[in-house]
Amino acid sequence: MTTSGDLQLLSECHREKLAMRQRHVAVARVVSDYNFNNTYQYVIAREDVHLAWLEAAITEIGGTPSDMAEPTLAPLRGKGKDAVRPLMTEDARDADAFATRWRSRLADIGNARHRTMLQLMCGETLEQKRFFDQMLSGRDDLLGRRSNGAGSPGTGDGVLGVRWIE
Repeated sequence: MTTSGDLQLLSECHREKLAMRQRHVAVARVVSDYNFNNTYQYVIAREDVHLAWLEAAITEIGGTPSDMAEPTLAPLRGKGKDAVRPLMTEDARDADAFATRWRSRLADIGNARHRTMLQLMCGETLEQKRFFDQMLSGRDDLLGRRSNGAGSPGTGDGVLGVRWIE
């Protein structure tokens, strides 16, 4: 494929990955469970890396990465973990669809380095799907277990709705 064809594909992938990242940020604002929120933060951090890779590749071949705002979520119904189940279900479905869609398009990418980058992103996105599925099943040891069987980390009513407080 030509460089312009790769640019088109990489730009499309960037828009999709950015949309997922922005949605995960919005969801993380409403997920108050400590372990689930930490998992969303981990997913967002990996997506930031994916976006940095895509942005570097797009810029390298003469393109300009797009930008998009964080979406507004519909008000939650219910409380606690039950209220965010529909969001996690949708995130699991979207992660699976992203990986399936982009794995089928890998052969269309002419640059081997870019193709490998997308292959890696697809694999990590499937790992994210596994996290969402585990949250849906009620698992809370997603990023590891606390030592000596320690209980809740003492967050009271959950995590804060913002990442930084100054």
